[in-house]
Amino acid sequence: MTKDQIFEFFRRLAEDNPEPETELEYGNAYQLVVAVALSAQATDVGVNKATRALFQEVTTPQQMLELGEDGLKEHIKTIGLFNSKAKNVIALSQLLVDDYGGEVPDSREELVKLPGVGRKTANVVLNCWFKQETFAVDTHILRVGNRTGLAKGKTPEQVEAKLEKRVPQPFRLHAHHWLILHGRYVCKARTPECWRCKVADLCSYRKKVLEKPRRGAKTTKGA
Repeated sequence: MTKDQIFEFFRRLAEDNPEPETELEYGNAYQLVVAVALSAQATDVGVNKATRALFQEVTTPQQMLELGEDGLKEHIKTIGLFNSKAKNVIALSQLLVDDYGGEVPDSREELVKLPGVGRKTANVVLNCWFKQETFAVDTHILRVGNRTGLAKGKTPEQVEAKLEKRVPQPFRLHAHHWLILHGRYVCKARTPECWRCKVADLCSYRKKVLEKPRRGAKTTKGA
């Protein structure tokens, strides 16, 4: 994509959804950290179902420690890998209490020190809570970046680096949300719904699906 095409790409996504937000539910920075940590290899819908009751009871790291690992497991047992995730959440809560006065730090360097918090999770927290211009590359963004030609790369880190260089203002703050939502609901893994895509003419994907498949018709998994 050219610079002009990239600008137009985001302009259209912004016009369609001016204020995109994460679909994870949370009430403060700490709950956001927990929700994003729990969302690895799980859906936002599944995480939200598990955390609604949890977050009514737990709003701080200290309250999570008081709930304990077994208590946490009862809340999140419907989420994949819940045993290891519960262990990490308790550990990161302890670290927040011990080293940060119970507050969530606002830098990537500090966030990734928390157990279970990687670069992607840190970027989500920095973007959604601290309003920093970060690009949290998940499988959706990795796919959309490569398919469209917006930001090609074999790894999330490579795609993130390309987005850092290529996404223009005034779109940088919300860019990763637009890309995630586009990948989740339009540029889907199995069959991209190009027939209803607002940026299809800007996309370099060669196997565009420009007509909606008939019910029962076989579809080919897209790259």
